[in-house]
Amino acid sequence: MRVDIVDPSAFTPPYDDALCAALAAAGADVELVTSRFAYGEVPDSGGYTRREDFYRHAARVSSPRLRRAAKLAEHIPDMLRYRARARSADVVHFQWLALPPVDGLLLPDRPRVITAHDILPREGGALRRQAQRRLYARFDAVVVHSEHGRGRLVALGVERSRIHVIPHGALAHLGSAAPPAAGEQPVVVFAGLMRPYKGIDVLLRAWRGIDGARLIVAGMPRMDTAPLRALAGPGVELRERYLPDDELAALLREAAIVVLPYREADQSGVALTALALGRPLLLSDVGGFPELAATGAAETVPAGDAAALHDALARLLADAPRRAAMSAAAAAAAAGNYSWSAVARATLGVYESVAGKGS
Repeated sequence: MRVDIVDPSAFTPPYDDALCAALAAAGADVELVTSRFAYGEVPDSGGYTRREDFYRHAARVSSPRLRRAAKLAEHIPDMLRYRARARSADVVHFQWLALPPVDGLLLPDRPRVITAHDILPREGGALRRQAQRRLYARFDAVVVHSEHGRGRLVALGVERSRIHVIPHGALAHLGSAAPPAAGEQPVVVFAGLMRPYKGIDVLLRAWRGIDGARLIVAGMPRMDTAPLRALAGPGVELRERYLPDDELAALLREAAIVVLPYREADQSGVALTALALGRPLLLSDVGGFPELAATGAAETVPAGDAAALHDALARLLADAPRRAAMSAAAAAAAAGNYSWSAVARATLGVYESVAGKGS
């Protein structure tokens, strides 16, 4: 089966690579159609073809503002060129669409699948969200990472028969975990893009009064971080920059606990990377996080509740046996339902169900 995986803006290179490599290992002929990632090297596990066909001129622009303008100018021509090239694919699987208000008119006339990484866009206003709702109707199948996500899609009017729940695979290409050295001060880690919905302010308030441990909050800012710096007290380190994969893996391996106090989510690539690395997770009770906690690898607290988060942090930091049990559960989940081989099998089943439909 010839499959195109399409991520025009290279929003999720680690996920794209892991999915393409797993599908190729399962016997599919896979091409990843994307653009050059602006922030560094991208993973390439091999077994598939990579084409950076989108935004080739924008990739040479250094200014973020001018790069966005160049991408906007290139988007429609690039989508039309891809539409023509996609005729040889049995299935086209979009991971993201950069411009939902017009992308529905530019999709290739092939069996089409989309992964709803975000059920609705968190940025761009009501027009973009309405366009995303309409866009789902243009796909033969919609993949979502949790039962919670399935429920949201049904509420938006997507037919249940077109929705397929496939977990976000554990990003094991970053390697296995080395537990923190005994006797060292434990480290709690938040990692990922810094955005308001991720509840970093809640975490910083919850950290007050936690002694004998360090908190590292690391990732590229996508918000005004001055309020976060004002909240950061003793024992807190803010690393406000993009983390390459190797640095992210090293940081997560150091963590006694990985904490993600999101106000909303369906699933999280950082959470699944921590799972692959065998790190205990402390999550808010939103989206698909309770489903991840059901594996035993995570605990949840009410979203936005700094007091509950403080209590959970203090309890887990004092309970090494509990953290060890969570680590073992994380490793088991990463090798089981959250493995990329399982994800590939389920995804190929979706492709087989839509192949030949011709949208």
